[in-house]
This record gives sequence, structure tokens and C-alpha cells, in this order.
Amino acid sequence: MDADVVVVGAGVVGLACAADLSRAGLAVVVAERHGSPGQETSSRNSQVLHAGIYYPEGSLKARLCTAGNRSLASFCEAHDIAFQRAGKWLLAVEHREEARLAEVVARGRANGVELEEVPLVRFRSEEPHVRAAAAVLSPSTGIFDVHGLFRALRAVAEDNGAIFAFRHALKGAAPVTGGYALVFEDSSGNEVRLTTPMLVNAAGLDADRVAAMPGLDVEAAGYSQTWTKGSYFRIRSARRHLARRPLYPVLPHGCGSVLGVHLTVDLDGELKLGPDAEVLGERRQDYAVDEGRRDSFLAAARRYLPSLEPADLAPDQSGIRARLQSFGGPFRDFVVAEESARGLPGWVNLVGIESPGLTCCLELAREVRSLLGG
Repeated sequence: MDADVVVVGAGVVGLACAADLSRAGLAVVVAERHGSPGQETSSRNSQVLHAGIYYPEGSLKARLCTAGNRSLASFCEAHDIAFQRAGKWLLAVEHREEARLAEVVARGRANGVELEEVPLVRFRSEEPHVRAAAAVLSPSTGIFDVHGLFRALRAVAEDNGAIFAFRHALKGAAPVTGGYALVFEDSSGNEVRLTTPMLVNAAGLDADRVAAMPGLDVEAAGYSQTWTKGSYFRIRSARRHLARRPLYPVLPHGCGSVLGVHLTVDLDGELKLGPDAEVLGERRQDYAVDEGRRDSFLAAARRYLPSLEPADLAPDQSGIRARLQSFGGPFRDFVVAEESARGLPGWVNLVGIESPGLTCCLELAREVRSLLGG
């Protein structure tokens, strides 16, 4: 099996890289430890097409998110992937939060995002069940079918000759003359060896471990990831009338985040709260949702949906994201790095690809192609 480039990981970013690199004429092999694409972070999220509001001006997250908002929407339309420009409300629930909301709006506009300050009388006519002191509309925010995106990206890659090796877990990588010698373990426990001149590390939760395999010092590079679990609670269908659009409250200064527990609306009009954030002490993919978190979700949501009752909430899904930024710590951008400067030419690391990585997936793939010579 010959490959010009091996992509490690078939989450949404790995799929996008496979589609883009194969379209450029490269022989691509995608190695994925699971039996199908998108089994981890990529499928366990809000399925929101973000606008690019919250990230520092000039950052990779800001630039790729605003571009991805357009390119991913176009891709969905071209490939018949269910998609809606649902928009979302940014909320100051209390008057003391209005200054924070103004900061968020200013940051979004600096990133080129369209934001509309809406009179309260209009907001209350559209969202009569929602409590807010001020509201701003982000019309370019969308929702889409992430599983349809997986299927379309895989189909594009395979149509261009990419090969997918599912249930192949990367166990080792070593620099050799002209590239990298890779060792995989297949579903039967057998070793599979492959040499490639180029590798794209899109391993998501374990991207830092893959980055370390050829000898890179991930601590010195600043690539160590922290696993953070986010749980969701759904609101029962009989209460779906409580909101027409996603609701994203801001929090006052000192709370460590511009986002509280927000509400999303899926393609069927069902409502979901989350995610919250729970730093995991060990790397274990436990996706159970603790019913004991209901009270904290209810308290957070009642700030802007005061009629919610405990019986309205039921545990839904959870996801785990790999963060570079510590809670309360300074902003950390995506890592998208070709590692020639560290003695690893042709090796590209994608590390810390949390939200808005889904929105940015096509743009991240273009960045990777550029780093590998276009």
C-alpha cells in the first residue's frame, strides 16, 4: 500500500484533510482506530456552524472560523447536507452583563461577523418565553447534519482515490530516510507497517501522544492537551416552544468565560442545553451523563428560561474535547504546524482542535495542504 501522505484520524478534520489532499492528486491513506469516521469529538457536539464571534482578532480560530462559516455552508449546500441558517441570540440576561455583551459584539465585529443589536420589544415578540436585558442576533450562525458531513467528505476522498484503514491504531512512528516508518495494530492484533514521506496528525484527543511518537517533546512545544468533558441535557419535546433560535448568554467579568450553559435548537426543532465543562483527571472515554448535574443545568438555564421545571430536563449526550487552554488561563490558538523546524519535515501536527474546529474543518485542511507544499 503506497501513500504520499498518511492522515492519522478520521474525525471531521482528518476527513477534510483526506478530501482536500486527495483532490490535489496525492495518494492518501487514512488510518482510524475506530470502525467508522467521527466516533469521538466530531460527533459529540452541538452541530453548530459558528460565526467566529469569540476569538481574538487575527487568531487562527477567528480567521478560519469566519472563512469556514462560508465554505462549510457552501459545501453542505453542494452535497445536499441538511443545513439551516438558524441564527442565534447573544444575551445579557441581567443589566450588569450588558458591558460584557458589548465586548463580545465588538470582538465579533472586529472579526468581520455580522451582528445585529435588536430592540427588546422585537426580541420579546420573537422569544416571549426568554428573559433578557439585551439581545444581539448573529444571523450567520447555522446548524447542520454532522453525520451527513462525514459521509460527504469520505465520499469525496474515496472518489479521489483515498484509502481508509479502519480499526488501525497507530502504535509507533520513527523518522527514516525520506519520511516516517509507521507501525499500526489492526483489529486482530497484527502489526501493519507503512512508510510515508508525509504525515498529518489529526488524532484529536490523542494528537499530543501522536505528536510525541517521532521524538518531539510535547511539553516543550506546548502541545500537551487536557481532556474536558461536556455534558448535555435535552428539554422535553412538549416544551420546544420555549425558544425559536439558539440562546447564548454571556457571563459577567470574573466568571472565567464569555459563555454560560447555552441552548441549541437542532434541525428538528428540539432543544438541548450544554455543554458544561468538567476537567477529567484521567484520559478515559466515559460518555455517561451524570443525572446529578441536572440541578446545575436547571439553575443556569432558568436565568433565561424561568419557566423550566426539573421534569423538563433529561440527560442527553456528552463529548470530550482536547484543550490546550487552561480554565482562566490565557487564550490558546489551534496548533497547525509543519515540524521541519523541529527536525520532522513533512510531519504536520493539528493539536488542540476543539470548538470551533468543526466549523473550521475545510479551512484547516487548506492550511495543511499549504504547509505540505500546496
